[in-house]
Amino acid sequence: MKTNLFSIFRQPFIFNNVIQKQRVVQKTILSRGLNTSTVSSSEQLCFVEKLGGEDKGISIINLNNPTTKNAISRKLLREFRDTVNSLRFENDSRVVLLRSLVDRTFCSGADLKERINMSEIEIKEFLHNLQGAFRDLERLPVPTIAVIDGVCVGGGLELALCCDMRVSGEHAKIGLPETKLGIIPGAGGTQRLSRAIGVAKAKELIFTGRILSAKSALEDGIVNYATVEGSSMVIAMNIAKQILPCGPIAIRMAKLAIDRGNQLDLDSALEFEQTCYAQVIHTEDRIEGLKAYKEKRPPVYKGK
Repeated sequence: MKTNLFSIFRQPFIFNNVIQKQRVVQKTILSRGLNTSTVSSSEQLCFVEKLGGEDKGISIINLNNPTTKNAISRKLLREFRDTVNSLRFENDSRVVLLRSLVDRTFCSGADLKERINMSEIEIKEFLHNLQGAFRDLERLPVPTIAVIDGVCVGGGLELALCCDMRVSGEHAKIGLPETKLGIIPGAGGTQRLSRAIGVAKAKELIFTGRILSAKSALEDGIVNYATVEGSSMVIAMNIAKQILPCGPIAIRMAKLAIDRGNQLDLDSALEFEQTCYAQVIHTEDRIEGLKAYKEKRPPVYKGK
């Protein structure tokens, strides 16, 4: 099966007549089991898979609670945060994908059935832990990609917005409907969505609580790519595989420079960029990159 990918460019377009930017054959991702070194437990709501072979360096965080459509409960939140922090303190992962194993679902937001029985203090504690877990994901030093193949609303979209990139499949339903419940996004949605797509468009989506299709999310700039058929996992894997050959220290420094610099004025941001650049000058990877260029061969980076 072939998957049509559409580039974003923040421009409106007719979905069925856009220029095809890339065509990827869907092979190892959906037609076979992933070659992993981590075995999941059926009782785990969140766990990590580390790919092997030519995909070594790609780690996948899996959400897996079909009973609640991955609604964020205390248990899921604890497991998610533990999973993210386990990736932070090891050197095997070069790219991290965040996906759901539940059909037509990414994450349905907070577990409202659990929350309705919480006291006011318990709600505040939960939100504090939720915001902390999302920041942990956002601060991972390696690139992260959210794979949105179904319902991604409320806290689910806030979770996806913590990733560096987002891709969406044909069954994606994306939005922040909190105002329809008499509340507002409470895990960064008002801030991250406005930074991603602009203040006016973010206000429109939050004020109306509108739920978007993959097409509309692409047009509004919420996702980088969308597919009109099947899963977007193949898109995420294609991006990840393009990142793998690059220098791992360079990727980490580039992410840091972009994330921190985006919050500064231009002069301060340029100074910070030079600080990050200085971190790669004395690395073995930089020398290897120059040698490989001179010898006309692919570089072999070791992250040193």
